[in-house]
Amino acid sequence: MNHALRRAMASAKMTEKQLAEACGVDAKTIGRWITEPNRVPHARHRWAACEALGEEEKVLWPNAIRSALATGPDREIVQVFPYRSAAPSSLWRSLVTKAQRELVFAGYTNYFLWLEQANLAGALRRKAQSGCRVRFLIGDPTSPVTAAREAEEGVPLTLSTRIAVTLAELEKLRDVTGIEGRFETGHVNLSVFRFDDEMIVTPILARRVGHDSPMMHLRRTQADGMFDRFSAHVEELWTRGRDIREAPQDGKA
Repeated sequence: MNHALRRAMASAKMTEKQLAEACGVDAKTIGRWITEPNRVPHARHRWAACEALGEEEKVLWPNAIRSALATGPDREIVQVFPYRSAAPSSLWRSLVTKAQRELVFAGYTNYFLWLEQANLAGALRRKAQSGCRVRFLIGDPTSPVTAAREAEEGVPLTLSTRIAVTLAELEKLRDVTGIEGRFETGHVNLSVFRFDDEMIVTPILARRVGHDSPMMHLRRTQADGMFDRFSAHVEELWTRGRDIREAPQDGKA
């Protein structure tokens, strides 16, 4: 029995039905939360319950807190690199090769992929033809955000030039069903690359280009962990994005 949850409900004078309505679940689910003490609700439901009951999560579901704090290879962080350039190119190729369902390249330019991965276009074509969904989330080359970041980096090979390389490569794959691309600028300081249940995350540092930034290799092992949160971030940006096919083929909007 989850006695802490039952006491909190009694203190708040809230029935199972009322708590269910506050959390967006049915009353039977609340009953299971009470009678099955090892059951840990979805994070958004836990937070809704805590808000409704005026109680802290660590009191109602201490196991959820301990689980969220666990890190290391047995959780979601597989390995880290101080620089993206320190990661072997074979890691990227392996992740692309193993993916069967989902490939997401949410780097602001994705320029380095075409340079470092031999015949990436051919690999993506084969993946898409076998049923894998392939998506590119690219920075808008005409956006003020892109211009500001170009000034920040201060390098001859500008962001808009690197974006143009990706657009040219994707243009060659325009005939392939299952390869999509959208413009967005919300990831200018955070690159996320998904390969089914594995992921590469690179936070872009001030005045640094992507290969000089730290890199994390994640593997999904839990709900609402780091993997899911980064994935949700990219999906939100994807919904806001503009199809790259709306831009002229020379990459200028």
